[in-house]
Amino acid sequence: MDQRQLQLLERKVDEIVQLCEQLDKENRALKADALHWRSEREQLIEKTDIARAKVESMIQRLRALEKES
Repeated sequence: MDQRQLQLLERKVDEIVQLCEQLDKENRALKADALHWRSEREQLIEKTDIARAKVESMIQRLRALEKES
């Protein structure tokens, strides 16, 4: 292997290393985003459940009032 081929190979290896580092950084960011979205989803599900329970309670009270009158 001559000097030129060796330099070309070194350059390609450096590019691959940089790409791997970039992909690793992006992967960590995406995992952090996914964790954030899962957490937000859980909070929204909880809020929805609370709102549903309140609405169902109101409907029951309205039906009870309707029967009384």
